[in-house]
Amino acid sequence: MYKIFIRPLLFSLPPETAHHFTLTLLKTLLKIPLMKSLVSKLFSVRNPKLRRTAFGLDFPNPVGLAAGFDKNAAYIDELACLGFGFIEIGTVTPLPQSGNEKPRLFRLSIDTALINRMGFNNDGAEQIAERLKKRKSKIIIGGNIGKNKITPNENAVDDYVKCFEALFDRVDYFVVNVSSPNTPGLRELQDKAPLMKILNTLQERNNKRQKRKPILLKIAPDLTSAQLDDVIEVIIQTKIDGIIAANTTITRNELLTPQSKLNAIGAGGLSGAPLRKLSTHMIQYITGKSNLPVIGVGGIMNAEDAEEKFKAGALMIQLYTGFIYEGPAILRRICRQ
Repeated sequence: MYKIFIRPLLFSLPPETAHHFTLTLLKTLLKIPLMKSLVSKLFSVRNPKLRRTAFGLDFPNPVGLAAGFDKNAAYIDELACLGFGFIEIGTVTPLPQSGNEKPRLFRLSIDTALINRMGFNNDGAEQIAERLKKRKSKIIIGGNIGKNKITPNENAVDDYVKCFEALFDRVDYFVVNVSSPNTPGLRELQDKAPLMKILNTLQERNNKRQKRKPILLKIAPDLTSAQLDDVIEVIIQTKIDGIIAANTTITRNELLTPQSKLNAIGAGGLSGAPLRKLSTHMIQYITGKSNLPVIGVGGIMNAEDAEEKFKAGALMIQLYTGFIYEGPAILRRICRQ
């Protein structure tokens, strides 16, 4: 039903317009009496075999919603009805920012992919923390944090600390995002020295708390093996809790979309089916080199793709582009398989 009727309607709209329309419609529909219960029964798969324990947290199932879909934590209660095991909000920055100029989200339908250059558009850490305070759902929430565009890299650690402190009482785990291609210079923070500084500083703050929160690192799929070795070493030395592999890619390899269209779109991070092999290879590399828990994300368009991630060593997975192209039923199909 989704692919035959709903998706053609949504895909007739500009991507960002369709995104906001869908979430607003979902919120409106779920205000109808008994609708939340009905939707939850329709899409959720409840089975003890799906449970996962990771980073000291108990997840009802291993399929989460990746950061970027609900940046401002405005639809937590509605998205929780669709059966996700956890939801990651953000990327959150200390100060509100509007992000890059529109258009900044593009479909590559023939490749089952998206290109985005959103630029960390969000309401800011304080407002998002207040919104999370009012949520009713008990679903596990991850807080994906980053730096403001105007903050120079030498001061980036201050932005991560501000987000960490603002969200600490409102999220269940943190994700340090130094891998988005859409904030100038951000990926330079994946280098060994600045990354060590950021993670060590957050861990020092974390360990002073009565009960610490898990910290994960989200990395780019475009790292070389040597760079990835450095990242793994930093994670082990700083004793953070895990890794998310991977963010969007800046590569445009083996796409069916005409080069003229790609040129017209311009810069941005590519997600969806073309990222599948790249992210799976990264998961295999990380789990082959370490015992780090990995959340796999990138190119999961069906249950078979999810199974590939688990076989590669991922403990859990996240959806984004596959959720847009396949609809909420993809979650049920993955959990059932």
